[in-house]
Amino acid sequence: MTRSFDLVVLGVGMAAVSAANKCAAAGWSVAVVDELPYGGTCALRGCDPKKMLRRGAEILDAARLMRGKGVAGDLKIDWPDLMAFKRSFTDKMPDKIESGLDRNGVSTFHGPARFVSENTIEIGGETRLQGRHVLIATGAEPRSLEFPGAEHLIDSTRFLELASLPRRILFVGGGYISFEFAHIAARAGSAVRILQRGERPLKRFDPDLVDRLVARGGEAGVAVTTGIDLNSVERSGAGYTVHVERVGQPAIFAADLVVHGAGRVPAIDRLALEAAGVTAGKGGVRVDRHLKSVSNPAVFAAGDAADTNGPPLTPVAVAEGKVAASNMLKGDHATVDYRGVPSVVFTIPELARVGMTESEAREQGRNVRVAFNDTSGWYSNLRVGETCAATKILIDADSDEILGAHLLGPDYAEIVNFCGLAMRLGLKTRDLKSMIAAYPSVGSDLGSML
Repeated sequence: MTRSFDLVVLGVGMAAVSAANKCAAAGWSVAVVDELPYGGTCALRGCDPKKMLRRGAEILDAARLMRGKGVAGDLKIDWPDLMAFKRSFTDKMPDKIESGLDRNGVSTFHGPARFVSENTIEIGGETRLQGRHVLIATGAEPRSLEFPGAEHLIDSTRFLELASLPRRILFVGGGYISFEFAHIAARAGSAVRILQRGERPLKRFDPDLVDRLVARGGEAGVAVTTGIDLNSVERSGAGYTVHVERVGQPAIFAADLVVHGAGRVPAIDRLALEAAGVTAGKGGVRVDRHLKSVSNPAVFAAGDAADTNGPPLTPVAVAEGKVAASNMLKGDHATVDYRGVPSVVFTIPELARVGMTESEAREQGRNVRVAFNDTSGWYSNLRVGETCAATKILIDADSDEILGAHLLGPDYAEIVNFCGLAMRLGLKTRDLKSMIAAYPSVGSDLGSML
């Protein structure tokens, strides 16, 4: 039996939910399907649970920074209790999301989905759904690693379910996942090391600020080793032996746990896209500027599953889901505005960026004024005892507009939102400086950063 809908959505993450609800509200018949619990990566396996675990780490770190400044005694993280705190959020999300879809009239299905024709989906080899439109919003998954013993690594999903933390942890890859989890694990008492293939970790961020973050992390127990070629991982007793090469020389690292933090790829390989005539590449489903498949006009894609100019971030996925829905409802008219989208690594302290790096701005021939400040001695950081904080804001000397902002410090993820908004609205730095901010607040530092 085949059931027909105006829209069938593959995946039930944030891009999918935003599109499904928008189309259902317009009176369309909508179905969603996912083989995983509803909620997607951000709510269940990424942003939200990660930051709940980070809360324990940041409190511990904050107390240590205030040692000798009126705060005495030692705190420690109780990992099982912290995981229970995390589950107080994640355990409720699948039912909460599914019941919300039900209330909005969206039909919900569970199981692995694959195309059997240009607009027909088969679920688990049984149920078939036919859609006038199909939206692919299946998100991303850890990329495959091609070395002997790769099966011994756990991914970020399993890390977020660990019943206890082992004594020695190696993270493979120097990106968001490794740095954020490493900063949590180190505060929880594990000996942590990040193995980075290239010479620079966190390559999308300002190198000067990354260097400061690496040094600060080192003080907290996060070691970073660069220039690593990983050859193999093998079991060694209760732990693992990791064989690598560095500058052509063999080396060995021992660990009780090895974590895959070496990047993610679109989760589209099991969808049988060829049956629908949908073309895709390494970046995901190939779409036009309206998020419509370039090879099948019945199919749209959004979020990490789509090959777009947007960074792989939840707010971008939500925006793309809404734009895809609008174009399906009203015809191709809407595009996503990717200007001023901030990105943050939630280490301790956090590292944020929006817009161009200094090298990118100069390559474009912009007349760049660099406003750099070591803010470690500023009141807002002195108050909390933080000694590692700095900002680099790139300003067009001709137009007085922000080209990029790079911030390292406590609560600077909030500051970067102001910079992103200014870039989207075309505000000048003089406009931001004229703001009368609440004081004393971290936001009140923005004018001085410019």
